[in-house]
Amino acid sequence: MSGPGFDLARVRADFPILRQEVRGRPLVYLDSAATGQKPQAVLDALTRYYTHDNANVHRGVHILSERATQAFEDARETVRRFIHAKDVREVIFVRGTTEAINLVAATYGRKHVGPGDEVLISAMEHHSNIVPWQMVCDAAGAKLRVIPVDERGELQMDAVDALLTERTRLLAITHVSNALGSVNPIKELVAKAHAKNIPVLVDGAQSVTHFPVDVQDLGCDFYAFSGHKLFGPTGIGVLYGKLSMLESLPPYQGGGDMILSVTMEKTVYNRVPHRFEAGTPDMAGAVGLAAAIRYLEAVGMENVSQHDQWLLAYATDALRSVPGLKLVGTAPRKTGVLSFTLEDVHPHDVGTILDQEGICIRTGHHCAQPLMQRFGVAATARASLALYNTREDVDALVKGLHKVKEVFA
Repeated sequence: MSGPGFDLARVRADFPILRQEVRGRPLVYLDSAATGQKPQAVLDALTRYYTHDNANVHRGVHILSERATQAFEDARETVRRFIHAKDVREVIFVRGTTEAINLVAATYGRKHVGPGDEVLISAMEHHSNIVPWQMVCDAAGAKLRVIPVDERGELQMDAVDALLTERTRLLAITHVSNALGSVNPIKELVAKAHAKNIPVLVDGAQSVTHFPVDVQDLGCDFYAFSGHKLFGPTGIGVLYGKLSMLESLPPYQGGGDMILSVTMEKTVYNRVPHRFEAGTPDMAGAVGLAAAIRYLEAVGMENVSQHDQWLLAYATDALRSVPGLKLVGTAPRKTGVLSFTLEDVHPHDVGTILDQEGICIRTGHHCAQPLMQRFGVAATARASLALYNTREDVDALVKGLHKVKEVFA
């Protein structure tokens, strides 16, 4: 496979945090599935906003409020374009993927899930796409059902049709597993669910960073992702929802800006999307997220995807050369996540020794404990790749893993 379709050295230079040394060694950052690093363009956008435009939005008549409101709503349009939503009103700003899913659980779930009903998820979900649905089901007297995962980390698609029943009120499914890197066939799943008039929520936290996403092409009813994984600021995220669906839902929280009028007797709620954005939003976060999206668009998401597959193939082969290493998650269609165990060495020990070599990976259950149980492990070590990673980063990881083996020999 050919290399990245962009100047990798130039892209790396755009991320100032990568220039540092840690523990006397050049930083090797392989934990982007947890959070992505920030290009200078995002840092500059945040500084520029706070230096020149900071004010509350939608409320003031002064020039700073006008500029802040314009920047905030321009960011909404940037997100719409990035995910190919049909209408800018389908973009709701939230704190992140977790809040986006909880918003749907608290509105759609509260309205549509009742006694004896079912919500369908998969065995590879992050806790943020498990716990909210457990809460909904517990409150409603409904049942949570689970699509199983095979030994390679693929959904068992032959089980889906039987699990989508006349009692299923929602399918909530991840686009990309944060613990395995498996890419799920969302378009096919949406078609199966919609054939039975079942709406679909997609957790896109791990997908939007690796390849282009077109929510209209996927056909999903909701799509959620976080800014910080997309090389933007923390504390900002997006819930996409089809306009007809959003307009049918009750508010998520009460407060300022989600209302048109309030008396002591009655409140008239605001229009979509503001109905779901109570209180002062993260204006700077939205501006920073838009800057991150513009940066990625300049690089080209197709180029990002090409780099991802090129480096993933190289890293997969390199890790398989390490004696005693077992990859966990070997689905044919994956993105840049490599989870593994190393003989009798606990993943936390692997991570600790790699840290001494200046290498940052993630260890633990990755907020996917049911999935760990499925594979019979308590935890894995996880190296996750992004557009700024290189073959040299992978080589450093392999060298570090040999050091781990020496320590525990």
